Amino acid sequence: MKSNSKTIIYNTQTCVTFIAIDEIVEDGNMKPFVPDMVFFEPDSLNYPLGETLVEHYRKLNIPVRQTTSHNQVRGIPGDTALQQYRNAKRTLVVGLKKSLKFEPSLPSAEYALPLATGCMAHCHYCYLQTTLGKKPYIRVYVNVDDILKRAEQYIQEREPEITRFDASCTSDIVGVEHITGSLKRAIEFMGKQTNGRLRFVTKFEHVDSLLDAEHNGHTRFRFSINTDYVIKYLEPGTSRMDGRMAAANKVAAAGYPLGFIVAPIIRYDGWMNDYETLFQKLKERLRYKPENDLTFELIQHRYTMTAKKIIQERYPNTQLRMEESERQKKYGRYGRVKYVYPKMQAQEIKDHITGLVHDYFPDARVEYFT
Repeated sequence: MKSNSKTIIYNTQTCVTFIAIDEIVEDGNMKPFVPDMVFFEPDSLNYPLGETLVEHYRKLNIPVRQTTSHNQVRGIPGDTALQQYRNAKRTLVVGLKKSLKFEPSLPSAEYALPLATGCMAHCHYCYLQTTLGKKPYIRVYVNVDDILKRAEQYIQEREPEITRFDASCTSDIVGVEHITGSLKRAIEFMGKQTNGRLRFVTKFEHVDSLLDAEHNGHTRFRFSINTDYVIKYLEPGTSRMDGRMAAANKVAAAGYPLGFIVAPIIRYDGWMNDYETLFQKLKERLRYKPENDLTFELIQHRYTMTAKKIIQERYPNTQLRMEESERQKKYGRYGRVKYVYPKMQAQEIKDHITGLVHDYFPDARVEYFT
């Protein structure tokens, strides 16, 4: 049954607006993403997945259009840049992954596995704000066989070492799994690889289709977790923590290696108490077994000046604090400057969150803090 009650939902144009909860929630759970408009590259219709999707969306009476490439998407409506941005996040582009040179994905994995690009969520801090620039629509790829074949070549090149792939570097891949089924295919592909491993992270609860996958322990299923404050004010359009925790229990019961990414860790009034409350709730609700091999990854908030400008344009009333006077510079790859917390504050974050992991989950391990 759908609820007719109201909830506070943060959108892209104002700090807060009131909308009916049944627009995004059904039976207490967040609904899977349904696009408002779908573009198809012509070659995508030569693949079974492309044929299936065009027929599916036509039956739903969702506008279907053609585009010569993902760089030539035209006609996304909106009178202002903010409206166009919001509508683009509701737009799906179905095409081919033409470049099969996989990007590195350290420290999480050796390579990114490019199954999709873009995300329907509105996390204010997300690095996709800058990497996707003016093309924030969601792209899915139909030539999955080509992508997996290339992954196998990368595995063979590094044998006998284990090669890890992260499928969530450019998208929340669970958020589009009900559209493509590509993630399950990748999980079962890696399940057959002696020296291949898969990992991904999600903020969504829609995991049921992945629970019967033959993963053979070769895929680490990770959930992004954060305080209620961060999720409420900075992660619109994602599953709440209750949904993520319930999904984590399903994943653990299915025997997947399990992980949590605490990211981004943000300092604000009361942050230390809020993160402890987060771990208390996780401890109370999480049911896992030794074979789930529980891990945590800890990432402090950082931003670039380009990201700050885009974030403030797209979310003008954001509560994400980005003051250079309160941060220190950190030089990344290619000399790119990021702003992170000063060393003493960063160390305090590391000590506090690492301590919480050890206190509440002494059998887990922290893979890294960055």
